[in-house]
Amino acid sequence: MPLSCSPRWRLALILGLYAYQGLAAGFALTALPNHFAVRGLASTAEVGLHIALTGLPWVAQPLWGPLVDRFGGLRMGRRRPWVLMAQAGALLSLLPLLGAEPGSLAALAPVFLAHGAFAALMDTAADGWIMDRVPPDALGTATACTRVGFVGGIAVGSALFGVLLPALGLRGAAAVLLTMGGALALLPLLIREAPGDALLSLRTRPSLAMCRFLPLLAELARELRHPCILALLVFCAAQDFAGAAFRVPLGVALLGEGGWTAEALSAMQGTMALVAGTVGALLVGWWTDSAGASRSLPILLAAAAAAHLLAALLLPAGLGGGALAMGLSVTTSALAFVALAPAVMRTSAGPVAATRFALYMAALNTGDVVGAAAAPGMAATLGLAGTALTSAATLLALAFLTRPMLRFADSARVAGTR
Repeated sequence: MPLSCSPRWRLALILGLYAYQGLAAGFALTALPNHFAVRGLASTAEVGLHIALTGLPWVAQPLWGPLVDRFGGLRMGRRRPWVLMAQAGALLSLLPLLGAEPGSLAALAPVFLAHGAFAALMDTAADGWIMDRVPPDALGTATACTRVGFVGGIAVGSALFGVLLPALGLRGAAAVLLTMGGALALLPLLIREAPGDALLSLRTRPSLAMCRFLPLLAELARELRHPCILALLVFCAAQDFAGAAFRVPLGVALLGEGGWTAEALSAMQGTMALVAGTVGALLVGWWTDSAGASRSLPILLAAAAAAHLLAALLLPAGLGGGALAMGLSVTTSALAFVALAPAVMRTSAGPVAATRFALYMAALNTGDVVGAAAAPGMAATLGLAGTALTSAATLLALAFLTRPMLRFADSARVAGTR
């Protein structure tokens, strides 16, 4: 059977794991809210709440880290059993969507809360798999591949389900999502983690060293108090907050006042995400491996700030420039993540890599959730242009802080204080 330590199969595995996450995200966070909003069944506040609730399990993602790091001693691999279990749980949690179509977006919250919990577990285990098996000087390319899979999935999910939801209804669209998710689940089922691993086995491997559970939790508590960790967590959260706070009200405004259909908006968002997350992500991943995140990330964050500043200048003239503003926000935010993740992975590497890295990913997701929840109030108070300007100022500040932040993280890592 193929091995994930082979570069070719590693690439296939990364693309497949993150493509499923993207498909589900495109369905739940783009196509579905657009479908309900265009039918008058969801306001800006309800869409923001839906996105916040869907992302809530990702905020608690660090809770999975100690479990994935501690209990990974099966003969079928250290990370792979968790990936398979999480994929199965995620698909099973979507089965209620095959029932009667609800009359409101809020009625779907329990389904996506459960799905998010399993998806966050799968993401934690997959990230650990990458940090265990990918050489440090190839993490930029690996991160780019996670982004290619994720945004490629979002692109397909946003565009495909934007068409299928009005054509087939929620039940038919969910059946398609489950079928595609089941096909992608074959990859971790068939690709082994390391030579000598069993294809399927629940037997333990006593020779595999594992960290004890209580020390893991104690280390997690210590890291949450360390200034370096806290500063990097705030940095990650602020980056995603800036994008989400602007995109949520802009999307609803384009549907309600700009004359866009849900299908057209979903297709546009998916197309822009695809452009940024394929060719763009691979170029940024190569650039980050060559030049380092301390060079690439500030430039990308400054570009994101410029994109939001341009949106602030375009929007007072009307929503005619809203599509361009949305596209620029999606594109620059995606590329900035590709440059940030390798630096965070290098900071997280070690026996408890999944626990450490989950902290940073939870911070990113928390920023996205809080941004979506705060978006209605910000848009009502500042207007769309004012919200875009606030996002631009936040991203520009992060661009200036990037180099001292990464130097701080590296010095803490070298000193053994992570």
